[in-house]
Amino acid sequence: MTAAPEASRLPPGRESAPGGERTAATQEVSLSIEGMTCAACAVRIEKKLNKLNEVRATVNYATASARVTAPAAMPAAELIAAVERAGYTARPTSAAPAELPGALSAPEELDQRADPAKQDDPADRHAAYLRRRLVVALIFFIPLTDLSLMLSLVPSLRFPGWQWLLVACTAPVALWCAWPFHRAALKNARHGSSSMDTLVSLGVLAACGWSVYAMFVLDRGGQGGSLWERLIHDSGGGIYLETAATVTTFLLAGRVYEARARRIAGQAMRDLAASAAREVCLLGPDGTERPVPASRLRPGDRFVVRPGEIIAADGEVEFGQTAIDRSMMTGESVPGEAGEGDTVIGGTIVLTGRLVVRAVSVGPDTQLSRLIRLVEDAQAEKAAIQRLADRISGVFVPAILACAAATLAGWLLTGSPASTAFSAGLAVLIIACPCALGLATPAALVAATGRGAANGIFVKGYQALESSRSVDVVVLDKTGTVTTGRMSLAGVRPADGVSRVELLRCAGAVEQASEHAVAAAITEAALAEAGPLPQAAGFRAMPGLGARGTVDGREVLVGRERLLAGHGLSVPEDLARQCREWEQAGRTAVLAGWDGAARGAIAVADTVKPSAAPAIAELRALGLRPILLTGDNEATARAVAAAVGIDQVIAGTLPADKAAVITGLQADGYRVAMVGDGVNDGPALAAADLGLALGSGTDVAISAADMILLRDDLRCVPDAIGLARAAFRTIRRNLGWAFGYNVAAVPLAALGLLNPIVASAAMTLSSLFVVASSLRLQRYPLRTASQD
Repeated sequence: MTAAPEASRLPPGRESAPGGERTAATQEVSLSIEGMTCAACAVRIEKKLNKLNEVRATVNYATASARVTAPAAMPAAELIAAVERAGYTARPTSAAPAELPGALSAPEELDQRADPAKQDDPADRHAAYLRRRLVVALIFFIPLTDLSLMLSLVPSLRFPGWQWLLVACTAPVALWCAWPFHRAALKNARHGSSSMDTLVSLGVLAACGWSVYAMFVLDRGGQGGSLWERLIHDSGGGIYLETAATVTTFLLAGRVYEARARRIAGQAMRDLAASAAREVCLLGPDGTERPVPASRLRPGDRFVVRPGEIIAADGEVEFGQTAIDRSMMTGESVPGEAGEGDTVIGGTIVLTGRLVVRAVSVGPDTQLSRLIRLVEDAQAEKAAIQRLADRISGVFVPAILACAAATLAGWLLTGSPASTAFSAGLAVLIIACPCALGLATPAALVAATGRGAANGIFVKGYQALESSRSVDVVVLDKTGTVTTGRMSLAGVRPADGVSRVELLRCAGAVEQASEHAVAAAITEAALAEAGPLPQAAGFRAMPGLGARGTVDGREVLVGRERLLAGHGLSVPEDLARQCREWEQAGRTAVLAGWDGAARGAIAVADTVKPSAAPAIAELRALGLRPILLTGDNEATARAVAAAVGIDQVIAGTLPADKAAVITGLQADGYRVAMVGDGVNDGPALAAADLGLALGSGTDVAISAADMILLRDDLRCVPDAIGLARAAFRTIRRNLGWAFGYNVAAVPLAALGLLNPIVASAAMTLSSLFVVASSLRLQRYPLRTASQD
């Protein structure tokens, strides 16, 4: 399989940058949104914005932001007002994410963008907001639970003022710690909707309110009968403060974990923006050089790039020749040569030599900016998929509220005492209070991530688990994923009369002065086999050809065949044939010569990881089809694929092509997992149904992925997919139990057969079942570091 036919069947328009339909009469606005607590919030805001005339909006829950295409005359305040009408707050960001590399105009803004610590991030504030409440809840949770259960079930242990002690312990948890749920419930009520927060808030407040009524009104004597009598005959004198504490504490823990996962997902945009050059050395008409912010660069401007600097924009080389590290953008392990007339890509790094470049594409039109848009769009598509519990709760919550109200009214209409009617209604609310439902996902996530983290696997969130169950194709990046990403010695062929050590010694002496990746590999091998190397006198690098220098009084040339031929050195046919064979196998071949002839050939290659072949075999055993996807040439890619057991290869792909290949496979009906490690893999990782990033890779790849493999071992991929599938099965089992338990228990509570104490105990047992089921994931068999 080659890249060309694959690209030919991609959906039309995917190669174009998002927002490409924008005209002069429209504008793109980026909003930062605060107050979203679930994926349903993102959907609600999106609907509100899209109701505005000629507005198209996409709300990204993962990054708490919205991208809006609106008429040019529409002020941002009108968009913000629409968000506020939905019950949330919004503010415009300084620039649309797609335009970050070219949107900054002042040095202090550059410093702020470069240093995330200087940014006022709503996600950070929200996570800290929840953590503070969780800490306070945990402080009160254990003593409150013990006291409440003990004093409500064993009245003989009560002492004067016990009621006030329980109220004092409960108030911080039920009011301040649970305020996020109360606030969300009020917000939903104002807009005629409900959510999981509605049941949590009502359950907590009802449990606390009835407990206070029972303590101070119904049970003034403090006797209440025996435990058995209270369980069977009590008409509502129970104390259920521990229920409020349990629901609040555990659900806050789940929200803290979710906020942390969202913060990681939203980091991708900042990491990509930081990859762009922030300053550029502008070359004036008179030849003077002046450093300016990269945002001031315009098409046609000429700028200077020195060794080690990042190219600020896509452009054309006017003067100079150098080696360029394109691995961040293309995944190529070998630096490419660039000279006068060649095009260069913004975001890549100059390794040797000084370049004068004429800018062609700047700001939002560069390949790096398009990369940012691809990642953002792919993540927005994911964020639109609501979690299973949120989808079901859209029907479940209103039904439970209606059932509780009907129960209260039914008992009152039959002439029963108010305490009996309230007890039955409260039992419905408590037994249906979604503690088990709320724990079903976070408890399994915590167990799975705890087990995975101990073995080099980090699962970001529920989406990764949901996607893992249906994946049938695994696309693997080559450089740094299947291979080590470092050049190393792959072959040595000395000419007749020359020893291997002598060949490496002479070649290594010349190459040790070069910064090229091929030279570094030869030098490393020479040092290992020949020991300390002599200093080459008169070293001279010839970009695109090789290098020369004097070693032990002999002029030594190391490089391509035409370099030696240009200096009058003959190349024996057997050495030339060996070089061709190596190149056909995907290796990089160079010749070393002195005294009028080539004295040997040396090959270097990006080596395959030892774990790659076993990992591919395990993926096949899971029923998954592996595909190798790379920016390298066809010969190199097929050589690597053959070495690890992959049949299907897509080579020569640019970053945008990688994401398009993923969407093309999805359009053909496949569920795709992507494994990568570089910036160029970011859009593909985000677009895939399941993205897996190696921990040794770039921060952008890690931010865009759903799962991170902290150990640089490709066998973690089948382990991670297996763990994710097991965790998803556990979540489904937990949710099935939580809803099944409610279906069975709610009618019993409505009929008055379960008083609130029994309802509270049943709800606690339901939660314990969910926790115990989730803890089984801690025993899931995974390969440990000692087994590597």
